[in-house]
Amino acid sequence: MTRRIVVLTGAGVSQESGLDTFRDPDGIWSKYRVEDVATPEAFARDPRKVHDFYNLRRRNLLAGHVKPNTAHAALAELERIWPGEFLLVTQNIDDLHERAGSQNLIHMHGEMRKVRCAACGAVTANDADLSLASVCGACTKLGALRPHVVWFGEMPLEMERIGEALAHCDLFISVGTSGNVYPAAGFVAEANVAGARTVELNLEPSLGRSHFAEGHYGKATSVVPEFVAALLAER
Repeated sequence: MTRRIVVLTGAGVSQESGLDTFRDPDGIWSKYRVEDVATPEAFARDPRKVHDFYNLRRRNLLAGHVKPNTAHAALAELERIWPGEFLLVTQNIDDLHERAGSQNLIHMHGEMRKVRCAACGAVTANDADLSLASVCGACTKLGALRPHVVWFGEMPLEMERIGEALAHCDLFISVGTSGNVYPAAGFVAEANVAGARTVELNLEPSLGRSHFAEGHYGKATSVVPEFVAALLAER
């Protein structure tokens, strides 16, 4: 009997809300070099350029046209109704899952609407542009604030909690992921070791498709609500 669910989401779940993916042919990494905007070294070398990159993305996220879609809503509804344990792990740094109503949620790659102080470590909510003139509200340090996002070369957040959930889950669902970004791409293997049912919901089969017991393909706004409805009907 399925009691414990872990859901992993990637950029594909937010694409239909108007946010760019990263690895598609016309995605973010086709326009920017990772080495220039998404590494600790890039920030040390040219913090202004890194701030400009994330300021633009933050403004886009806060634009009025960007809203949760039916995939976000279906996952929030599944969490609300499901009688057992439920954990949603997202690689996305947007807040669309929260806006849709998800609560038991881990942002393993950080959050766009938060900032972190490199001096004191404080993490605080922030919707304003960042610059070298930004001051930490906790320690008043000038120029120490950075986006609260996990850059290449840094460890994703809450990995111990995620690993514990995967080791005991009965159902693992991967939504809108490319299957080539680790450690998230390895979560299905951990779920398989736990004996869980593993399901991929994606626009098309990912690089890790062979590791899943089943797959359902199409737009996230269609396949996710359909799968959630079928899962709840099984109950």
